[in-house]
Amino acid sequence: MKTVNSLSGGKTSSYIAANYKADYNVFSLVRTDDNNCMFPDVKIRQEVSDRLGTEFIGTLEDDTIIYTMLDLEQYIGSKIEWVTGKTFDDIILRKNGTTFLPSYMRRFCTTELKVEPIKKFWFDKIKEPIEMRIGFRANEHNRAKSMINKLNTNGFESDKFIIGNSKNGRNKWSEMDWRKPSFPLIEDNIFKDTVENYWKDKDVRFAWMNNCVGCMHKEFILLNKMSKIHPNKLEWFASKERVSKNGATWKENITYDKIIAHNMQTELFEDDFNDCDSGYCGV
Repeated sequence: MKTVNSLSGGKTSSYIAANYKADYNVFSLVRTDDNNCMFPDVKIRQEVSDRLGTEFIGTLEDDTIIYTMLDLEQYIGSKIEWVTGKTFDDIILRKNGTTFLPSYMRRFCTTELKVEPIKKFWFDKIKEPIEMRIGFRANEHNRAKSMINKLNTNGFESDKFIIGNSKNGRNKWSEMDWRKPSFPLIEDNIFKDTVENYWKDKDVRFAWMNNCVGCMHKEFILLNKMSKIHPNKLEWFASKERVSKNGATWKENITYDKIIAHNMQTELFEDDFNDCDSGYCGV
């Protein structure tokens, strides 16, 4: 069975890439069409476009994640497959010009922007059951258990894929087992301190926090902090609320405009938050 390392751009999944050799290392990038969030380096922007096979304007993740993946590829000496789906702008846009926002109960952004591009890569390039390594650490048994509980009786995650067309021209679908998740850091008792210490003297640049800077799962105070670090990107999230269907918001009972405008009385630092505050997505 072929192995795949699922990379998020954070230190933990990068640790897996560096220490657990796989047949494929795959990274799914969240893109935006908004020129206000444009990645500043023209040369790198073109390189990312070439890797993705589609235009890259910018990302709603921390820009540093682009350098992380380029650095990591050089460090591990193995190719990283870059994939992407539709832009975030596209998946929430409705025909009437309003936006339909994800929520705690409708977390389709993770599915559309992270999981589906990886599944498409699997179907196009591999198309046989794989072992996919997931970056859950030794204290994250509950997250692993939640993922395991969704597997079928064969121990795999399965889904329907288009395998051709029927005689009437409609898509022909087939249910396929595609991945069996594994958790090497749990198996080897690897905690956060080991991961942090590993990267201290390595030439790989990491963002303060990976994944979308305006993720709804981030706490109020962290989103406010992000609005100071990434004002254009938090403005993107706020702007989508202003034209959202039925006045929907990313978080219950508060708008991102209010979060951005709030004047924090104290400075916040990286150590004030843990991984659960970051809103990171396990795929």
